Amino acid sequence: MHVIIDYGMGNLASVERAFQKLNLDVKISSDIKDIRKAKSLILPGVGAFRDAINLLNDSGLSEVIKEEVLKGKYLIGICLGMQLLYEKGYEYGEYNGLGLIKGNIEYLDVQQKIPHMGWNNLKFKKNDPILKYINENEYVYFVHSYYAVSNNTELLAYSEYEKRVPAIVRNENVYGIQFHPEKSGETGLNILKAYKEIIK
Repeated sequence: MHVIIDYGMGNLASVERAFQKLNLDVKISSDIKDIRKAKSLILPGVGAFRDAINLLNDSGLSEVIKEEVLKGKYLIGICLGMQLLYEKGYEYGEYNGLGLIKGNIEYLDVQQKIPHMGWNNLKFKKNDPILKYINENEYVYFVHSYYAVSNNTELLAYSEYEKRVPAIVRNENVYGIQFHPEKSGETGLNILKAYKEIIK
């Protein structure tokens, strides 16, 4: 069983359906026992960094997630879930994130329309098994106003939106996806298919 973590902010049903299409045994849960027993963890999210990290902290889930990752359990963060993996976020103030990936989440200060919403293509930075079933320049669906700023050592793929926007990142057993794979058609499903093979 693989647990989609329910902390009160996330497109849980659509993420669940995407993994179910791939025949991955997933369960939506906020139960710490389920999270401890899970083979891997999925952290979705929609909304603001401040609200999400406060909910994770108040529920005690932040510490549990970090403990399980330190044991070697795979974790994938999706959209806001990816942003929560970083050290700090600056949406509505300054807040500590989970600190599983070095760097900060900052406002995407560009001339183009914000939020960065719609289809954008992926540029590959580093080879990784999660890219196994897709080709460079395939399009995926984004919705976000903040983005990851780091030294890019974890960067696997990015999109250009005046600035280089990290799209897929990895730090050992922790993956982050800034776009919505569950809304990105066949490309999104192919990324999740590759991830399913990684966590097996």
